[in-house]
Amino acid sequence: MPDNRESQLLKGVLPMLLLALLSREESYGYELVVRLQDAGLAGIAAGTVYPVLTRLERERLISSRLVPSRSGPARKYYRPTDAGSDALAESAAAWRALARTVEPLLHATPPREDDR
Repeated sequence: MPDNRESQLLKGVLPMLLLALLSREESYGYELVVRLQDAGLAGIAAGTVYPVLTRLERERLISSRLVPSRSGPARKYYRPTDAGSDALAESAAAWRALARTVEPLLHATPPREDDR
C-alpha cells in the first residue's frame, strides 16, 4: 500500500493515468489495476481505482459497455469520450508544465548557513 504522501500525489494524477491507459486500449476495471501495478504502482488497489472510474463516467469523460465473460459475470469495459480525450490532453499539458517547475526546485542547492 502506498504511504500517505504517495497516496496524496496519486490521488491527484490517477484520473489522468486512467484516461491515458484507456486512450491506448479499452479496458475493464481489474485490468486497469493490473496495468497500473505493472507500471510500478504496486500498492494501488481496486478500491482506489473503481471510485475514480465511477466519477469519470459520471462526468462523461469515459463511457462503458458490458461484455459477457466466459469466466464469470459480464465485464464493464471503459473507453474515453471525446471530452475525456480533451481532458487527458489538458491534464497532460498541465502535468508537464508543473514538472518543469518542480524539478529544478527539487534539485536546487540550498544556501549554506553562512551564506544567509
